[in-house]
Amino acid sequence: MAQQAYMTETDSGGSGPERRTTRLRRLLDRLGRGWRGDRRVWRRGLVLAACAVLLSLVMLAHAHIPNRVGSLGSLIETFLPWLGLFVPLLLLLALLRRSATALIATVLPVAVWLNLFGGLLTDKTAAGGDLTVVTHNVNAQNPDPSGTARDVAASGADVLALEELRASEVPTYERALAPTYKYHAVVGTVGLWSKYPLSDVRSVDIRLGWERAMRATVTAPAGRVAVYVAHLPSVRVKLEAGFTARQRDKSADALGEAISGERLENIVLLGDLNGTMNDRALKAVTSQLRSTQGAVGSGFGFSWPASSPMARIDQIMVKGAEPKSSWTLPATASDHLPVAARVEITTPEG
Repeated sequence: MAQQAYMTETDSGGSGPERRTTRLRRLLDRLGRGWRGDRRVWRRGLVLAACAVLLSLVMLAHAHIPNRVGSLGSLIETFLPWLGLFVPLLLLLALLRRSATALIATVLPVAVWLNLFGGLLTDKTAAGGDLTVVTHNVNAQNPDPSGTARDVAASGADVLALEELRASEVPTYERALAPTYKYHAVVGTVGLWSKYPLSDVRSVDIRLGWERAMRATVTAPAGRVAVYVAHLPSVRVKLEAGFTARQRDKSADALGEAISGERLENIVLLGDLNGTMNDRALKAVTSQLRSTQGAVGSGFGFSWPASSPMARIDQIMVKGAEPKSSWTLPATASDHLPVAARVEITTPEG
């Protein structure tokens, strides 16, 4: 009898997963009672529902937001993926307001965001490729140029592009990279280092009045590749002027014109474009070339600022050559992260 009583007492108390399940069910029932029978559940939260619809429209029609005032369209497009952070906030507010209308409306921005960026959440890396390329804005104020050079050389890149080279530090980079790269060329504030021969090196005029872009032919074992290195002008966000990017936009147009006249079929663009692939101001470039990160990367590949990356403004883009993988490299002493890609030369040229 004593043993039977003990067993009965233990069973009635419950334990472990069964108790946790019971508590969860009670919580859900409590929440449900707050909604059931509430006739205002559909009338409340109309403002929240309107906000959800507006958020969806901004993401869906971002290309139609005018740039005339403060380059507002480009500003939104630069940080477009981050608009998704408003979705959990809207969801929380909808729950607090106990609004079924707002909850259902929140589904719309979720669907739009996934349509725009859901593909970036999967790893699209493929095996293969015969040329590894890296680009890095080394920062003119870099406190450790030698260490930065060694870090990017250790990436295994066959072709390495550096931007924002300070003239006084160029010899430092040359010495640090000489053991890895037999060939190199520097034009203004950009440079190209390669394990394979370089030819037809020339400056590319991006309408700045000084040199921040170049072009060279890399003769790799798989064929010749036209490699462009560019550092487009910086943009600023000012309260009185908005997103100031006029000079950047003009330089992007000039770079696009130069690329459109390229005769080689394999083209690789490396550089700091001070803009994302979503920014319509870079259309002269992005309409001709594919982003390696968008095609075969994993995640957003944000590269700036290095301490807490919020946007991918450092780009590797290709035409002719087939991207196989794309990734960001560990931080150096720069305020940008290096970015890398593996590509396959699909149309060999002797």
